[in-house]
Amino acid sequence: MSSSALLSLDRIRSTLATESLGQILYLHHDLPSTNTEAAALARAGAPHGTAVIAESQSSGYGRHGRAWFSPPGLNIYCSIIVRGMGDNLSLSQWLSWVPLVSALAATEAIQQTAAVSLSLKWPNDLLLHERKVGGILCESSVATINDPVVVIGIGLNVNVPPLSFPEELQPIAASLMEASRQPIDRNRLIAQLLLELEQCLGELRSSGSVRLRQAYTARCATLGRHVRVLFTNDHPIVGIAEALSADGALQVRTVPPHPRSQPMLLVDVRAADVIHLRE
Repeated sequence: MSSSALLSLDRIRSTLATESLGQILYLHHDLPSTNTEAAALARAGAPHGTAVIAESQSSGYGRHGRAWFSPPGLNIYCSIIVRGMGDNLSLSQWLSWVPLVSALAATEAIQQTAAVSLSLKWPNDLLLHERKVGGILCESSVATINDPVVVIGIGLNVNVPPLSFPEELQPIAASLMEASRQPIDRNRLIAQLLLELEQCLGELRSSGSVRLRQAYTARCATLGRHVRVLFTNDHPIVGIAEALSADGALQVRTVPPHPRSQPMLLVDVRAADVIHLRE
């Protein structure tokens, strides 16, 4: 694999424009998982905005504990501690929207830094032409009802050459460099990512989800698609993803079992794997 410029605290801070996110910043050569490290720091009392970054992960993971391809020196593996939620949302709404606005913030940062436009697969996968470039993993704990702690984990494939992905991932994974045609400055991208995330979370706290919902909808490749929804403890459903609810749930109108049947009511999907079906 070709390498890109190494991550550097000085280089990240040289363009960092946040008030809180990343003001306390840990950079590691290798970690089992940035989320695991950030969660441990949160339990030890690390303040809001503390960020953990690694050049590589030996045990990186995504949703449902799935392994995350984490080669050294090429990508972004970053986890941020977020405390509190403001007064405009309920706890359930806050916890539902944080993963979605985190994914939105990542797409905005990538657009600004690398001029690459990505779409979103609900709830928080970043896609380049239906291939996954990145994902968000949010893990939360609640000390009190008004003081939730969320660790936002962000994994982005940045400078991975296409043929360097494992063979089984090549049909479904992509990196930003494929679209940009040149290596991307990961230090600048991290700084922009922290800024966009701070702004999105600040808006969610102060103004709720109205505009963010519109912005997410505009980038969401899942809406309007035929999808299969796989629940952990229920039967899968097949239908058309029609909209996002006020709390960020994906609203799926199920396909009727018979052509002359009436369509079923919308199903609000809050926790499931969603598969885009070929039209």
